[in-house]
Amino acid sequence: MSFLKKLFAICIVLALLAGAGLYFWANQPIQASVQNVPPQAMPFTIKPGSNLRNAADQIVAAGIPVNAELLTLLARLTWQADKIKAGSYELKPGTTPNILLRQMVRGQFAQESLVIIEGWTFRQMRKAVAEHPGLKHDTTDLTDVQLLAKISPEAKHPEGLFFPDTYLFAKGASDLQIYRQANTALTTHLNEAWSKRDPSLPYKTPYEALIMASIVEKETGKKEDRNTIAGVFINRLKAGMLLQTDPSVIYGMGEQYSGNIRKRDLQTDTAYNTYTRTGLPPTPIALPGAESLRAALAPAATDALYFVARGDGSSQFSSNLDDHNRAVNKYIRGGN
Repeated sequence: MSFLKKLFAICIVLALLAGAGLYFWANQPIQASVQNVPPQAMPFTIKPGSNLRNAADQIVAAGIPVNAELLTLLARLTWQADKIKAGSYELKPGTTPNILLRQMVRGQFAQESLVIIEGWTFRQMRKAVAEHPGLKHDTTDLTDVQLLAKISPEAKHPEGLFFPDTYLFAKGASDLQIYRQANTALTTHLNEAWSKRDPSLPYKTPYEALIMASIVEKETGKKEDRNTIAGVFINRLKAGMLLQTDPSVIYGMGEQYSGNIRKRDLQTDTAYNTYTRTGLPPTPIALPGAESLRAALAPAATDALYFVARGDGSSQFSSNLDDHNRAVNKYIRGGN
């Protein structure tokens, strides 16, 4: 065999060995060399505009124990060098270089979550969003009006326009994404419930139903009572009675509310005082969940006009004032 043939054969063998070695390396879990430390997810970020080599260096700089040269070579040999997406990622235990590369090509970013609680006010939602460390805070300096203009320009007041739920997002996502997701979700749930409503309900618009849903949300946490409470308020609206719901009075008091509602608070007129003004308050008073939305648009058929909390989370319903006064005496004043 000539020298050139031998050299060619050696090169082929070396290439095969190198390929086999790269294949083996690419499919072995990336493991930290720290002793006696349990495996855990390791975060890293690829900056916008990074090329392949920059990305590999950023991964290593973040403490990911992977060979930057081999990772770069793997990406080029698999035609993925120009497909890596910028963003925040997590290297989870057991991840191989192949899987790592696939995550970056597909943009499988590290996910964060934010829980918006049913019955929160918009102010409480803004605080939770502003304090979440995984978000990019683009709205911190915006007023409520300025923020609302970016989310729902036709709306006049932000209260109630965001659906309480758990929202997943890529680490570093703009907080505007959360507001837009929550507003879209609320619109979807409200429109669905509105499309199935009883036409005899005294609402002129879906927004009025949303206001009612927010009142129901604040009046009880008892799922089975929501439809009946909605039915009571519907009966009162139809009869031209005052709604007389404490949560709306408290909302109208704003920062003046100190934890107790007094007789003079019920007598002090505000736009939200349903003891001094007929009909619904001008806006929602909280973020209603799906159950309250459904209750507002599918209330129970009841002759009740009153209810009082029993002290265990449930409510006692009455169809006349005498029975209601007896219930108040029993459950509020501790009488018999």
